[in-house]
Amino acid sequence: MDGKKVTNMEVKKRNRNRVFRYICRNGTVSNPDISYNMKISLPTATQITKELIEEGLVEEKGELQSTGGRRAKALSAVMNARLAVGLDITKNHITLILTNIAGEMLKYERICYPYAAGELYYQEINEKLEGFLTESGADRSKILGVGISFPGIIDLEKQLITYSHILGVEEIPFASVGRFFSYPCFFLNDANAGAYAEGIYNEEAERFFYLSLSNTVGGAFFCDDELMQGKNFRCGEVGHMTVVMDGEYCYCGKRGCLDAYCAAWRLSEMADGKLEQFFSLLDQGDAEAAKIWDAYTNYLAIAVNNVHMVLDCDIVLGGYVGSCMGAHLKEVWDKVVGRNTFGEKEPYVKVCNYKVAAAALGAALNVIETFVSQI
Repeated sequence: MDGKKVTNMEVKKRNRNRVFRYICRNGTVSNPDISYNMKISLPTATQITKELIEEGLVEEKGELQSTGGRRAKALSAVMNARLAVGLDITKNHITLILTNIAGEMLKYERICYPYAAGELYYQEINEKLEGFLTESGADRSKILGVGISFPGIIDLEKQLITYSHILGVEEIPFASVGRFFSYPCFFLNDANAGAYAEGIYNEEAERFFYLSLSNTVGGAFFCDDELMQGKNFRCGEVGHMTVVMDGEYCYCGKRGCLDAYCAAWRLSEMADGKLEQFFSLLDQGDAEAAKIWDAYTNYLAIAVNNVHMVLDCDIVLGGYVGSCMGAHLKEVWDKVVGRNTFGEKEPYVKVCNYKVAAAALGAALNVIETFVSQI
C-alpha cells in the first residue's frame, strides 16, 4: 500500500513538473491544449494548473479564441515568480546576472575585480551583489539562490572546491564561501556552467562537448539534459590534455597542454589584450593576426578532432574565443575535416549560442532548474 502511495505521488510530481515546463516553453496555452499534447486527462491537467495558479507560478490571462466551442482560459507562467543570481568568478573579473524562472537574463554586469583568497574578497563580492540587486529592483523574497561559477574542480559529493590552479587555491568548502551571502549557494565549474547554459533549454542538444576557450581552456560533456561529472568531478578537463610532447609551459606547471596553445590571450596579446580587436584585425586582413590565427587553429583542430574521436558528438566552441569567432568557424572546420578519419561532411563543430556571461547564466540556470525539478 505504501509503495503504491509513493508511486502515485511520484507520478503526480512528474506530471506537475512536465506541465509547468510545457507552459514555460509554449508561452500561452490552455488546459485542453495541455491535455492533448501531453497525453494526460483534462481533469488532471485542470487540477495541476489550478495548483500551480494557487502557488503563484501560473496565471490566467483571459481567454483563447474559440475553435467552435466554449473559449478556453489562457494560461501563462508567471516568469518573475522566482529569480536566481549567477556569479562567475575569474582571476581578474566577476560577472553578475539576474534571471527569472524561464531563464531570461534580466540584468547583467561585468566588473574588473582581481581574485584574492580570504574573507575580505567574498565580503566585498557580496556587497557588489547586493548593490546589483538593488539596482535591478529585484524582490529579494523571490530569489532562490546564487549560482557560483568557479574556475576549479568542484566536488559535489564532498561539497568542496578541491583546487584551482589559476586562482592558486585548494580545499575550499562550499560553506566557507556560502556563509558570506544571504541566499543559498550552488556551485559549478566554469566550463560546466557554460555547457549547462548551452544545453539545458536546447531541445536539439542531446549530446555535445563544450570547449571553453577563455583565458584558460576548459571543457564539459553534456548528455541527455545532464552534465557528465566523472569519477573525480574532472570530466572534460581538456585544457590539460597534451597536444605537443614537451611543448610550451602551461600555468599548471606541465608542458604541452592545450591551454598553453589555445587560451584566449594567445590571440588578444597582440591587440592590447582585446580579443574583439584581434578579430577586427583578422577581418581586415592583418598579416600578423592571420599568422597567429593559423597557428592557433592548428592546435584547436587537433583538440577538436581528439575529442570527437573519443565522444562522437558535436563540439560547441564557447568562452571568449567561441563568442567572437563568427564566420571564422569555417577555417576551424576546414582543418578539423582534414584530420577526421571518417570523412564526415555534416559539420559537427559549432559556435556557442550564448556570447555573453555564459558561465554566470549557466550557474543561475542550475539554481532555477533545481527549483523547477521539484515543482
